[in-house]
Amino acid sequence: MNDRLDDAADRWAPPGESQPAAQPAAQPGAPTGAQPAAPPAAPSVAPPAAQSVAPPASRPSAPPPPPTEALTAVSQPTRAFSATSASVPSVTGPVLPPPAAPAPERARPSGWVWPVVALLALVVGVAGGVVGGIGYAEWNDDEQQPVTTVGLDTSGLDTQPPLQKPGSVARVAQEVLPSTVQIIAEFEGVEAGATGSGFVLDDQGHIVTNNHVVADAAENDGPIEIVDQDGNRQNATVVGRSPVYDLAVLHVAGADDLKPASLGRSESLRVGEPVVAIGAPLGLSSTVTSGIVSALNRPVTTGSTADDSSYINAVQTDAAINPGNSGGPLVNLQGQVVGVNSAIATNGGGSFDEEAGNIGVGFAIPVEQVIVTADQILESGEAQYPVIGARVQTGGPTQLDGATVDEVLADSPAEEAGLEDGDLITRVNGLRVTDGIALIVAIRTHQPGETIEFTVERDGDEQKIQVTLDGEVG
Repeated sequence: MNDRLDDAADRWAPPGESQPAAQPAAQPGAPTGAQPAAPPAAPSVAPPAAQSVAPPASRPSAPPPPPTEALTAVSQPTRAFSATSASVPSVTGPVLPPPAAPAPERARPSGWVWPVVALLALVVGVAGGVVGGIGYAEWNDDEQQPVTTVGLDTSGLDTQPPLQKPGSVARVAQEVLPSTVQIIAEFEGVEAGATGSGFVLDDQGHIVTNNHVVADAAENDGPIEIVDQDGNRQNATVVGRSPVYDLAVLHVAGADDLKPASLGRSESLRVGEPVVAIGAPLGLSSTVTSGIVSALNRPVTTGSTADDSSYINAVQTDAAINPGNSGGPLVNLQGQVVGVNSAIATNGGGSFDEEAGNIGVGFAIPVEQVIVTADQILESGEAQYPVIGARVQTGGPTQLDGATVDEVLADSPAEEAGLEDGDLITRVNGLRVTDGIALIVAIRTHQPGETIEFTVERDGDEQKIQVTLDGEVG
């Protein structure tokens, strides 16, 4: 991933593209060099300059603003190795029992009774089994697959944890490495000019990776290959991409031997919980690193301009992630994918020409968002994200008190809801937002068509405004 943080604008720079390999002896990939881009114009919550949000079940919170450090995409490395739950009535007198009478002879049931009873028992048993099965399936789905899918064939997904109890990093690696691939793509006309990582989504040969890993090759019909754990290379094609969420879905024909990764839930993660990152940092395939979840719901912006910005409600980890890890899985100790590694913070000046390695702050896209976006891509070839039709401030000094609306666009959901220029949005569905980026990330954790509530301060008064989200392709 070649993402970076622009210090001057105090925002994260999006996943950048890779550069052609500098040394033939290095693994396929490209240096993450590039001159730091000037701070982009403040993106908005409306397309395209206004950015807003789409699906997953993230719980937007009010985390502190992102640090003013460089953010580098974790893809395309070919540089020197560097650190990347009856009552009985009472009786008032003696009660004598009636005289005993001879017991009547018990009637013997007719011959047809037993077959009927047996049949009823069978029917009840089957019905109970069916109902019980449905109940279990619903319970299990709630635990493992919270997202309703259309384009994504759920029969081909694996949501059962490989390890019933948390295991060692070695056991996790043993289970997940066969589902992780290295991705090699053309960049600026150079074959193998970009390298990143990905994981097998289902048993249909679909691979998930970051958009920035394959963007250049996709736009220019360049070759894309995947390399499995055993070193086997296969050609891949792009099914669809979402620059807004920095995700892409590839397809490998005849990939019956590829093992789908098990999908977990980032919502069940806790800060301090161990996680494992797997991928091909610096072009070194099948590399495993480990660490902990160091923060949740971290608003992160990647991209060098407003047009290619990606806003992530990220899982933050200190597991070592370096250029080339982009698109690879972040997994829990039961061997389930909980995120897609996408960006790292560095201490560099923001220039991709400088060595940009891991300093213990990496970011992953929550798996819930991955499932939603992949489902949309497999259904229609493209993904949507929600917008409200307003521009908000995202640059300059950090506000921490909310997101200021710069402009409400005509005939937009924001205008229909009654938002006005200068409004200060402090909460989304009761959850605090600290600035423009936090607002955009909070909106993008919802789906187009959903109605959300803004808490707005206007002229010293606080009010609630209901906004129904519109959608844009991206």
